Formats: sequence, structure tokens, C-alpha cells
Amino acid sequence: MPSDLSYWLISVPLHDGDPSSVLQDVRHATGGQVTCGGWEIPDLKAGTLSSLISLSDALPKTDAAFTQTVSKLLDTLRSLVNDDKDRMQQHVRVNDRPVEEYLIPDPQGSGSWRWDKGRWGEGGKVVDVIAALQSEMNTIESSQKQKTQQYQLAKGALNTLQRKQQGNLAQKSLIDVVKKGDLVEGSEYLETLLVAVPKNNIKQWYDNYERLSSMVVPRSSKEVAEDGEYKLVTVTLFKKFHDEFVHKARENKYQVREFKWDDDASANQKEELERLEKEEKELWTVRMFVESVLRYGLPADYAGVIVKPEPKTAVKTLKQLSAQYNDLASGKSKEKAAAKRKQAPGAEDLIGEWANVMEQEYYDFVLFELPKVQFD
Repeated sequence: MPSDLSYWLISVPLHDGDPSSVLQDVRHATGGQVTCGGWEIPDLKAGTLSSLISLSDALPKTDAAFTQTVSKLLDTLRSLVNDDKDRMQQHVRVNDRPVEEYLIPDPQGSGSWRWDKGRWGEGGKVVDVIAALQSEMNTIESSQKQKTQQYQLAKGALNTLQRKQQGNLAQKSLIDVVKKGDLVEGSEYLETLLVAVPKNNIKQWYDNYERLSSMVVPRSSKEVAEDGEYKLVTVTLFKKFHDEFVHKARENKYQVREFKWDDDASANQKEELERLEKEEKELWTVRMFVESVLRYGLPADYAGVIVKPEPKTAVKTLKQLSAQYNDLASGKSKEKAAAKRKQAPGAEDLIGEWANVMEQEYYDFVLFELPKVQFD
């Protein structure tokens, strides 16, 4: 039984040359109660039966590796956003769209997920497409490992520092306190400093901060945050007077906090996740093509549909789909595929060698599970 925590990708032979008719058949079979959309399967060169069986055996391992890479990236992203569900949903997007909208762009109409022809081509060899996907995923994984190590080092250093801190604004990290709009950025001459001022000295601060050094911008000080002991304020001045201002601030018992805004970490993680999600979906499409050829034979004239099962009705949905395509169990497509296996040289040896492939859970149609991204 496929999991209701996954999207179901199914593939069936086309009878009238119109992929949208398959989508309508699925909607009709499920009574329109299940979210589903079309899934474009590209026209690739299948290769030999032996190579397809080899790919069928190898692709699940590749899927597992891709899924593990995506999971690691999601874990890293969760750490970056402090496991904030809303912020996770903002970042877990593909082509600037939520994952489900990317997979099922038009759940009520005829829109379907499209193979990226510009990136992966069409009509190429299956083995070449898979090799390209694996190469890019390996590159992403290597880059991600390096970035994760850097992040963990920085996080460890920060945790160590925070354990030694008292937690007031003069000591603690300001990452979650300061907003980008609080700072002057991109100026060749000006900079914004953050200063922790004891609350009992705040009137003195406003009276004399403009005279602590030369070239302080008048009325530039704004309050950013406060706690029981300090108020965190900004002040803007010319960069060349930085050291002079810091020295004078210390003399007046103001603590200048060294801080530079850096939003690259979250932006990079978002970009990496988009790339990984997209390439993982491309791989699933290749798997559908390989398994469809093995199941239904050539020519490769199939249609794909993605189904989002609901937990309470998943069993019913699977029964509805099985009833819709029960003719495939004894249809011509299956007979054609069986005949091709018998005609292939050494077919008996192949069946013995790849018995584990033949023993996988079997439905009358090709079905794969695509794990959903869980935010809880």
C-alpha cells in the first residue's frame, strides 16, 4: 500500500494520443475528491531491455540518495530559521512557487508538470539523462556538505559564545534583534553602528552622541530594542571616524556592538533547495519512463498523472485507481511487454538475475511515491 504521506505518480498507456484524457479518467475514477494533475513524460530513447532492467534496479538507490540529500538540506534550513514553520514554507519553494503548486500547477484544470526540455533535452538516451542528473546532484551535494560544515562551525562558535553571555543587549547575538532596515548599507562613506546604552544613561546619550566624534550625522540615533538593562540604539557617521567614535563611546560607558548584516545564508539555502527539488522531480520522471517501457513496451506512448491522496481516503483512492485500470492486467500493452521479454536473447537469465526487480509491489499501472515535504 503506497503511503498517504507521499504524492503518487502513476503512468498508463495512451489510447487516443491525448494525455489530458488520462487525467480526466483519474478524476472521474476518484469522483473528483482527490487533488491531481498531469505529469509530462518526455520522449527518450529507451535502449536495450537489458539496460532498462539494469536502470530499474539502480534507480531506487539513486532515488534514496537524492531524497537523503534533500532531507539534509531541509534539516539545515530548519536550523537556519529556528524550526519556524512559516519561514520554512517561505523558503521551501521551486521556481518561486510552493512545492505542491510546482507539482500540480492547475489542480482543477488541464495544467500539468512539464519536463524541462531546455535543461535536459528531449529524445536523448535515458542513461545520458540520468548521468546528467546524478552529476549535478553530486555537485550540489558536495557544495552543500561544504556549506553545512561552515554553518555548523559558525553555529557552534555562536552557541559557545551565547553560553558565556548574560543575555543582555550588550552581549548577546543581534541576529534576531536587528532588521536590515535599521542599517545604512551600500554607502561609500557612511556606516551605521549599533550601541548598547545603559538605561539610566539614555538621556545622556541623546544629549551628547552627536559630539562624541567628528562627522556624526545629526538626529541619526534610533532605538532598535531594549531589555531590563540596556537600550540598543543606532548611530550613523562617516566611516573614517569609526575608531574615534568607538573610543569615545567606551569612555562614556556605551558599548558599540560590532555587527554586519548577512542574509546570504538563507538566500543560498533557498536557491539550493529549489535546485534539488527540481532535479529530484526530473529523476522521478525518468523512473516513470523506464518502468513504463518495461511494463507496457514500445512505442513509448504513455501519460503520467500525479495524485495527492488524503489520509482518510487513501485506501479508497487506490482501489478506485485499480478499478479504473484493471484492464491493464490482461491488456495488449502487458502482452506486448511480455512478448518482448521472451524475444530478448538470454531472457530467462535476465529474469533470474533481476528477480528482485520483478518481486517489487505490483499494481496494474506504474506507481511511484514522491515524499511530501513535512513542515511539522
